[in-house]
Amino acid sequence: MRFLTRSLLAVLLAAVALGLLGLAAVTVRGALEERAAAERAAPMARERIFTARVVTIQPGEIAPELAAFGEVRARRMLELRAPFAGRVVEIAPGVENGAPVRAGQVLIRLDPADALAARDLAAADLRRAEAELRDAGRSLDLARADLAEAEAQADLRRRAYERRRTLQERGVATEAAIEEAELAFAAARAAVITRAQAEAQAEARLEAAETALERQRITLAEAERRLAETEIVAGFDGVLSDVAVVEGGLVGVNERLARVIDPDALDVAFRLSTAQYLRLLDDAGALIPAPGEAALDLGGHEIASPLRLARASPAVGEGQTGRLVYAELLAPRGFRPGDFITVRIAEPALQGVALVPATAVDAAGGVLVLGEDDRLEEGRVELLRRQGDMVLIRAHGLNGREIVAARTPLLGAGIRIRPQRDEAAAVPDAPAMVTLDPARRAALIAQVHANAFLPDQVRSRILDQLEADEVPAQLIERLDRGGRGG
Repeated sequence: MRFLTRSLLAVLLAAVALGLLGLAAVTVRGALEERAAAERAAPMARERIFTARVVTIQPGEIAPELAAFGEVRARRMLELRAPFAGRVVEIAPGVENGAPVRAGQVLIRLDPADALAARDLAAADLRRAEAELRDAGRSLDLARADLAEAEAQADLRRRAYERRRTLQERGVATEAAIEEAELAFAAARAAVITRAQAEAQAEARLEAAETALERQRITLAEAERRLAETEIVAGFDGVLSDVAVVEGGLVGVNERLARVIDPDALDVAFRLSTAQYLRLLDDAGALIPAPGEAALDLGGHEIASPLRLARASPAVGEGQTGRLVYAELLAPRGFRPGDFITVRIAEPALQGVALVPATAVDAAGGVLVLGEDDRLEEGRVELLRRQGDMVLIRAHGLNGREIVAARTPLLGAGIRIRPQRDEAAAVPDAPAMVTLDPARRAALIAQVHANAFLPDQVRSRILDQLEADEVPAQLIERLDRGGRGG
């Protein structure tokens, strides 16, 4: 009986223990299922608010800036060439690339021996021509004197003949005397003709001598010019370039020896599209003298010079488009021909336009306008010019409104944003900070505490940031997206 009692008691205790174990298992399983259901539950839907920078459309008068790339060219340049073949006998000191020269300075001297000989021969021929001219002049004087004497003799013979005829009429003279007087008169006339021919020949000789003298003077002037050309001089003040001559070297006819460039007379040649060129014309179709600036980048340092539009190329090159425009550099210090520079031209001012970031306008001219309750609306603007990272627009009906400065795929019509204006983004490197109201701050702190996936260090850092007076806008945006925040 005692054994049966103990056996029943043992069975009872075993049943109680099994029941307690089953209850515990059911309790643990229920807790695990409840926790898993809580984790799988969808979070409460919340509208996503993005932070976006906005700018205000403020129309006014703006002069667009036209940018192009051009090349510096010399407006005044002289090529020094050899006028004839010869040997270089002298090069002036300092004749080298980049050396300054003065107008009239002798730079190179060619061998003058042949030129001196030619000049001396021309001078001798000139003296001989002068002597021939003097001899011809004397011969002409003598011929004229002979002619005058012959004419006087003929006059005497004529009077003698007439006197004999008068005497014959009176019956005094004989027929033989009259014939003798007539023959003498005819011989005198023949002598006059001979002397006239001699005078004509003397005049022709004189004219030929004068012509020969003039030719010899021209020959002498040519020889002196050729002798002067043995000295190659600078035509104006400038700088030497492309010097390609050595003392003692032989040069050919018209061979280029060097160039002289005026560093103070430089132009900039740059090509514009036809549309850009048309914007620089006045009502008469002439190129306006628009001001501008030329800049040369020297690797971190930039030199600049004001410029003024001067002229345009009269024709378009084969296979090219647009217009080639030339501008005059007004302060060319530091620039050299061949420099590749940036040209910025001020176009005529436009009225009622605004300057906004290029990222604010899409390809179709659409913008996102900030509306009521900080929600975005679609808008349209007229795109006029592109100015680097900015664009000039004309916004009909949007003057004074705020638009998103940088469009992204996340932003569109109806999206609510947290506008970040220029005052908050004055320092680009500093993160945007936002001041939270107590309810918003408490909701974010509770959200961080409820996130079981956050490491303790990350949670502590986020809570410290949320408890500060100003909270980074990026952190709030991440928390709104359901992320870990940082």
